[in-house]
Amino acid sequence: MNLIVLSRNPALYSTHSLVMAARRRGHNVRVVDHMRCDLVLEKDEPQVYYQYEKIGNVDAIIPRIGSSATEYGSAVIRQFELMGVFTAVKSGALLRSRDKLSCLQILAANGLGVPKSVISNNLGTFQFLLDKIGEPLVVKLLNSTQGLGVILAENKNSAESIMEAFYKLKEQVIAQEFIKEAGGADIRIFIVDGQIVGVMERQAKPGEFRSNLHRGASSRVVELSLEEELVAKKTAEIMRMKVAGVDMLRSDRGPLIMEVNASPGLEGIEGTTGVDIAGKIIQFVERGVRLQRNHT
Repeated sequence: MNLIVLSRNPALYSTHSLVMAARRRGHNVRVVDHMRCDLVLEKDEPQVYYQYEKIGNVDAIIPRIGSSATEYGSAVIRQFELMGVFTAVKSGALLRSRDKLSCLQILAANGLGVPKSVISNNLGTFQFLLDKIGEPLVVKLLNSTQGLGVILAENKNSAESIMEAFYKLKEQVIAQEFIKEAGGADIRIFIVDGQIVGVMERQAKPGEFRSNLHRGASSRVVELSLEEELVAKKTAEIMRMKVAGVDMLRSDRGPLIMEVNASPGLEGIEGTTGVDIAGKIIQFVERGVRLQRNHT
């Protein structure tokens, strides 16, 4: 097959891992910077150009879209979808997962546990709303990634001060309960085509509550309970995501979904579990292309 990995940097671990996995299975693969793609809109003939050349003869794309490129990246994915090209990550799924508020609303409405959260467009009502969460609490930017823009507030007064600062910068924030019993750890569950292919626990370093590996957290393989497996799979299904990184907290009232990532990194999960996650994604793409061909 002829595959394209949409990525801004071929040297990134996740991009390189996908390229090598595709080549090991005998596919032709190239890396295309989605931010340098040009889209031509015309009746019944959508086209994508890259470096002045029209892209054609593509069986599938594997999007690796960073948070700063979500809007245009999703437009590029959508253009390939209109061209009949199979994609590992749908444009709609990318947009749903990147909108943290919408994601939490969808999951909560479908009966899945999420940390108790409040958001408001009115700064004056936050004191009232924060009473519904308790102390301490977490204040985060709605577009935060890799732990940036995520702050632990020891009390409501601190939370209000943090929120005031963000409001002055015209940034949208969300306040969430702090799950103390999680002990600074969360679980990353990697799902491909409805199946759990990798699980790791990320433990924040001493003095830090954020469990991002980029911030010095450690990781180890853990076993999931049956409930955790079911919740993770249902999360990906509800979000209509075939490739997903589901971040879960273990709480006294059961598993809580913290976030769902449409472009989860491969380095941490592959290094921790020893599983060829990239290869699992390529196999999923192969199945998807075959099914699509059989239906046309």
